[in-house]
Amino acid sequence: MSNALTRTNFNFPGQKSVYHGKVRDVYNINDEYLVMVVSDRISAFDVVLPEGIPYKGQVLNQIAAKFLDATSDIVPNWKVATPDPNVTIGHHCEPFKVEMVIRGYLTGHAWREYRSGKRSLCGIALPEGMVENQKFAEPIITPTTKAAEGHDEDISREEIIAQGLVSREDYEMLEDYTRKLFRRGSEMAAEKGLILVDTKYEFGKKGDKIYLIDEIHTPDSSRYFYAEGYEERLAKGEAQRQLSKEFVRQWLIENGFQGKEGQVVPTMDAAFVASVTDRYIELYENITGDKFVKSDTSQILARIEKNVAEFLKNL
Repeated sequence: MSNALTRTNFNFPGQKSVYHGKVRDVYNINDEYLVMVVSDRISAFDVVLPEGIPYKGQVLNQIAAKFLDATSDIVPNWKVATPDPNVTIGHHCEPFKVEMVIRGYLTGHAWREYRSGKRSLCGIALPEGMVENQKFAEPIITPTTKAAEGHDEDISREEIIAQGLVSREDYEMLEDYTRKLFRRGSEMAAEKGLILVDTKYEFGKKGDKIYLIDEIHTPDSSRYFYAEGYEERLAKGEAQRQLSKEFVRQWLIENGFQGKEGQVVPTMDAAFVASVTDRYIELYENITGDKFVKSDTSQILARIEKNVAEFLKNL
C-alpha cells in the first residue's frame, strides 16, 4: 500500500509563510515565488475527507502542469517548474477574490439549482425545458466568491464589479481568458474522446500583469463526460459516464453526507479509497493520452524536500 501524502510542514530556504488549503499546501518564498505541494487529501462539499487518496496529488499536479504549458499562448501563467511529481513552483501573485466558473452543460450544482426551480444563475437567465446534462447554446460563466472558510457563493458579474472585487477592465479580461481557455480545453478533451463539461479558473496579478494561477482542467476543478454514448444517454435520461470528482460527491450523498451540520462523513474503507485512486489515474491517462507512472512514495516527504530545496538553490 502506498503512502498517501496528507500533511506537510516543510521549512524551505527563503520561506516566509505557509498556507494549508483543502488539498494544497502553499509555501511563500520571499514574496516572489510559491511552492505548491499538491497533497493526496480529497475534499467534497467543502469538507476535507478523513482518508488520503494515494497518487491523487501527483495526478492533479501533472495534469495541471500539462494544461498550463498547453495554454500559455492564451494567457501568462504562474508556473515556473515542476521539480517533483507533487510540486509546482511558480510566481507569487495576488489572487483575485473570485473564481471563474464556466459551464458548457447543465449538470452538478447548476442542475441542482435548476431542478429546484431557479431559472437564473449568477444573473444569467436559463431557458425553460432543459434536462440534466443538456448542452447550453453557449457556455455560461457563473463566478463564485473565494471563501477563506466554508462554502463559495455564486455571484453575478454586476455584483463583482459593484462590490469592487475586480475592476470592470480586469473582469472583462478574466471573462475573455476564461472563454478562450475553456475552448482550448474542450478541443483537447475532444481529441481524447472526452467532453469538458465545466471547470473553474483562478487568476491573480503580479504588478500590472494578470496570470492564470493554481490548477486547470484537473478532475478536482473540472468535470468530464465520455463523448461516446453522450447523446444516447441524454435521450434516455440516463446518467452520463464521467471522469470527475462528482462520483465521490454522489457516494457521499448516497451515504447520507452533504457537508451539512450534524452529518458525519461515512467510513472510507480501503477498497473505496483504492477505487478513487483508480478513477484519478483513469482520468489522467484519458485526458493526457499518457501512461501514468507511479512515483516512489516510500519516502515522499524526504523526496519532496530534497527536490524543492535543490531547485530553489538554483533559482
